[in-house]
Amino acid sequence: MRSILVQAGHDRQNSARLDTAMAIARASSGHVTLLIDTPLEPYVTTNPYGGTYVAREALEAAIAEDDALGRALEGRLAQDDVPFDVCKMEGPPLDAMLAAAKLADLIVISRDCGYAGDLAIEADCPVLVLGSAPLAMPVNTACVAWDGGLQCARALRGASALLATCREVRVLTVGDAASGEFPATDPLRYLAAHGIKAELTELPKGNSVEETIAAEVARLGASLLVMGAYSHTRLREFVFGGVTRYFLGLADGPALLLAH
Repeated sequence: MRSILVQAGHDRQNSARLDTAMAIARASSGHVTLLIDTPLEPYVTTNPYGGTYVAREALEAAIAEDDALGRALEGRLAQDDVPFDVCKMEGPPLDAMLAAAKLADLIVISRDCGYAGDLAIEADCPVLVLGSAPLAMPVNTACVAWDGGLQCARALRGASALLATCREVRVLTVGDAASGEFPATDPLRYLAAHGIKAELTELPKGNSVEETIAAEVARLGASLLVMGAYSHTRLREFVFGGVTRYFLGLADGPALLLAH
């Protein structure tokens, strides 16, 4: 994970994202790109006759505020030992992040950004979704939610660099949810080939797949959960698509490494 893209902003979770990205970059000799996006749409209105109006003063104030944020972040990161750059865009948040991530190895965002699920579906690289706290490196315990599908296989490949830092890795399957294309022994062999020791845990289904996984993650004290991201139109949505939504909605849940 040498090229890391971070959602930068004025929100309270900004420090958690920066600290996490810097820690990952430091561990992998990587580079961090901070994306500061100033969407124009909130400042543009169209009347019924097709006329367009721009709230120019408000827009200029927003741009100035984001420029100040960029300078502040540059000053902070210049004191660190990780190479970085600052990227500025003026499009819708999801579009801006996708455009900036074309050559990224990893995207770091927060749960409450409003587009984490869509970004994980559309991005070509894994997406690390954080809560209010940074992901400490090295990761102590990580879990991989495995249903045997292509999405979770892609998530596992994208997470291998992070999993290599873990002291403990658990592959979790729930009941018959792991009846996909790839058996639950495949991730163990894949991880072993990368020098990562993992243990398979087969869980009986409780009230739901997501609650069963959440209970095991909490029991293990895992700070990272790797899982596939499923779109809302997929046939398997009722199984693992619901799991994705569930964990994205947990404010105090583990950091999520998602890939589609």
